[in-house]
Amino acid sequence: MKPSIEAAVAEAVSALYDTEVSVFLTRPEEQFGDYATNVALQLAKPLGKNPREVADEIADRLQESLSDQIKTIAVAGPGFLNITLTDTALTTALSSQPEQPLSGKTVLAEYSDPNPFKPLHAGHLYTTLVGDTIARLMETAGANVTRISYGGDVGLHVGKAMWSINKFTQDEPAVLETVPVGERPTWLGERYVEGNNAYEDDETSKAEIIAVNKKVYELHNTNDHETPFAQIYWTCRTWSYEYFDQLYAELQVHPFDRTIPESEIAPLGLETVKAQQANGIYEESEGAIVFKGEDYGLHTRVFINSQGLPTYETKDVGLILTKWQDYNFDRSIVITASEQAQYMAVMLKSVEQFEPEPALRTTHLTHGMVKLQGGAKMSSRKGNIVSALDILSAAAAANLEQTGKESPETVLGAVKYAFLKNRLGGDIVYDPLESVSLEGNSGPYLQYAHARARSILRKRDSATVPIENADFTEGERTLVRKITEYSETVDKAISELLPHYICTYLYELAQTFNRFYEHNRVIDDEREVLRLALVETYADTLKNGLVVLGIHAPEEM
Repeated sequence: MKPSIEAAVAEAVSALYDTEVSVFLTRPEEQFGDYATNVALQLAKPLGKNPREVADEIADRLQESLSDQIKTIAVAGPGFLNITLTDTALTTALSSQPEQPLSGKTVLAEYSDPNPFKPLHAGHLYTTLVGDTIARLMETAGANVTRISYGGDVGLHVGKAMWSINKFTQDEPAVLETVPVGERPTWLGERYVEGNNAYEDDETSKAEIIAVNKKVYELHNTNDHETPFAQIYWTCRTWSYEYFDQLYAELQVHPFDRTIPESEIAPLGLETVKAQQANGIYEESEGAIVFKGEDYGLHTRVFINSQGLPTYETKDVGLILTKWQDYNFDRSIVITASEQAQYMAVMLKSVEQFEPEPALRTTHLTHGMVKLQGGAKMSSRKGNIVSALDILSAAAAANLEQTGKESPETVLGAVKYAFLKNRLGGDIVYDPLESVSLEGNSGPYLQYAHARARSILRKRDSATVPIENADFTEGERTLVRKITEYSETVDKAISELLPHYICTYLYELAQTFNRFYEHNRVIDDEREVLRLALVETYADTLKNGLVVLGIHAPEEM
């Protein structure tokens, strides 16, 4: 409905003034109509006319051309057009679906990106959940989405962990069997912390870790799976990936289509940076190879260190080129913590100099820190992190305290919604008790709202009939109006890659329904047939929104 009215306004302007204009309708408060536009104010100065005069002329033209859709057009203030739809038009808008601007396009969504051999912290949980939702948004927009997770199975962090692991195993792979299965992820995290502390505090250990780091790269270069060191490495890497898969299943997120380890793409990155050094893109500096970002308003970063090893930057060069070669994507979305914003900007700018298409088609989204209520910023290097499991455990404990029940679906809905309702980019302070509350702006509140609507529908005697030729009461119209905002909200969330718009809308929708149900009898009312149809449409809309967010919509609670 919105696009057709915007087109009609543009056509009216073209017919009246022989000029092209971009029309954008907004949703005013209900008392002012269903849509509003300031197009008359945009046109007034170029036309040399009073904006109210322009608004009156456009209103007359629209009222004539859209008499079956527009009930009234009011000119307000200095020249705003407030448009109120007919009940027939509102009924038609109930069946509106989100647009599909990416129909047939190939979109890559890279998120989660946990590193093997390291603890999985709350930031990884956040990017997993928000990335899953953004991938769902892209699919709603018609895209063919490939979900990718990327992680560092080589690099200094692995060297630190393997140094500590080898102290434990003494180069005997069988010793790993003494680590209980359920404790392996935590144990690996502890080994990383031990190695990191040794690296920072003791020069002898630091030198040993640097040597171990080179040894890890070498086992990949030689495809070594036989030596004791290699057997220990591959076993521990497998432990990490098995844990990640288990966690993804528990989170009920869409499985990743591909996990790309750094070892797979590091050689291509290294080869490319060396080749482009000859072309002047990268250059030598104090024994390392760098990209001088200052020439582009950025900063210089090292791509190959003085030991000849690729840095994260070079590995990401290999990653973006691998994505481009394997998928020839129309768009690639990468989600990381905000601290990587400048790093990614430099890396992408360097790639843009010799392979512009994949760089320009890549969108980098960032998120802030995730903290527990009352917690301080923590570090995985020191071992005092807020882990993904800490967040989930806190939610489960809060839900048990509040309801006396263990409800995995409710806990998941609580955590997902608590993360997604915040605008992407800022820090998040997670409050477990607030997140599981059945009152206020929470996932469980919306889950309960859906279950409540379904319970009303279970009381009906026959199947719901379609809404046709409706003449809505004030309360019915308010609910219908809010339901029709769904597709527009999803369109906006897709356009701006911001899932919180959907959260805000669903909360407002549930509140609107609660007010409707409080003042309008449904069962055993003379308008029962129509109102049951409205309840069903509301419940379906609420469910559709929750599904996009990756949240289960229960039939009962």
